[in-house]
Amino acid sequence: MCRFSSRSPWFGTSPLTGARAGRKTRGMTQRFTGSFTQQEPIPEAAIEAALAVLRHGRLHRYNTAPGETAETALLEQEFAAFTGARYCLAVASGGYALGCALRAVGVVPGDRVLTNAFTLAPVPGAIASVGAVPVFVGVTESLVIDLDDLALKADQADVLMLSHMRGHICDMDALMALCDARGITVIEDCAHTMGAAWNGMPSGRHGLVGCYSTQTYKHINSGEGGFLVTDDEAVAARAVMLSGSYMLYERHLAAPGPEVFEAIKYDTPNVSGRMDNLRAAILRPQLADLPAQARRWNALYQAMEAGLRDAPGLTLIDRPQQEAYVASSFQFLLLDWAAEAVQAVVAGCAARGVELKWFGTPEPTGFTSRYDSWRYAPSEPMPRSDRILQGLLDMRLPLTFSEADCAVISGIVREEVGKMV
Repeated sequence: MCRFSSRSPWFGTSPLTGARAGRKTRGMTQRFTGSFTQQEPIPEAAIEAALAVLRHGRLHRYNTAPGETAETALLEQEFAAFTGARYCLAVASGGYALGCALRAVGVVPGDRVLTNAFTLAPVPGAIASVGAVPVFVGVTESLVIDLDDLALKADQADVLMLSHMRGHICDMDALMALCDARGITVIEDCAHTMGAAWNGMPSGRHGLVGCYSTQTYKHINSGEGGFLVTDDEAVAARAVMLSGSYMLYERHLAAPGPEVFEAIKYDTPNVSGRMDNLRAAILRPQLADLPAQARRWNALYQAMEAGLRDAPGLTLIDRPQQEAYVASSFQFLLLDWAAEAVQAVVAGCAARGVELKWFGTPEPTGFTSRYDSWRYAPSEPMPRSDRILQGLLDMRLPLTFSEADCAVISGIVREEVGKMV
């Protein structure tokens, strides 16, 4: 993978000793002073495109001037081409895409839906939103769905909502062979894998439906937003109608022909969740830049990985050769550590400016909720998964970081872990 060193916006500072990368003087402990939540600015081309929409005022995707094609329709066409999908629908959020996909494939209240025990709240939330019941499947030390556990639970549901959590992709060939043999429909949650692939096939293209997010901390940023892609014309038509097309489906460039809508248009409810032209305008230039941005994220990930490799007591996550990842976050394991020792590492890093999120905390904190946090979704104890979540630490890698920043961060983590070994 090509390495890319992003230039720091803090000019006039040494890459290792300035305000951005932290500082170390005699008698002082090195501290990181960058922000784990500060994203890069929206590109100038996207700002200009947004201003053009604001100036003409036609923000609604179906509000167009004569002869005009909406920004949202153009974005759908471009994202379909980016993923290699026949059809694409742009929606208001990644969570909406998940719920819309469930409805479009025919999930109804009372159905059971398989999903990862290691995921984020919008995934079981989408299942619950349609009145269905999540059935949680375990996680491996590679942070992917446990295929052995999936095989044991495969007879409990007809749909799997597969979460590529934190950008980790399982053996999709093996998963699809298992699901195809059992008649299980796969919906892929690709909120963290836009631009990634398994064995050369883009994430989101193995299952019947792929769902993506454009929330601020995802790979392209419109604050909120998302996509749904599929090659199935009936699923695509139902998704368009569900999103609130008001019989204006002919204005879509990445949807089936009008004849497909004839069979479903009177029986599919409007559960409005369209994307607007303002967000679409912001996203189109970012989508064009995504391959270059992915190389930058992966360079940061690889710098973190190099800094933590062979650290005593710390386990890095295995990334198989078949996986082409886009690593906008970084995870590692402190396997079989006592909770108090993990907490000490988290606190020690926080005191030095490094924000780690711990998935082993007994109460949900921020986005680090887990399968037994969601009391609307009944679950049984999962000891093998609990062992992994108990030791799992996570951090964001925004593109405002440099490789030098990652060297400082990994050095701090290494030192704090080393204090407890």
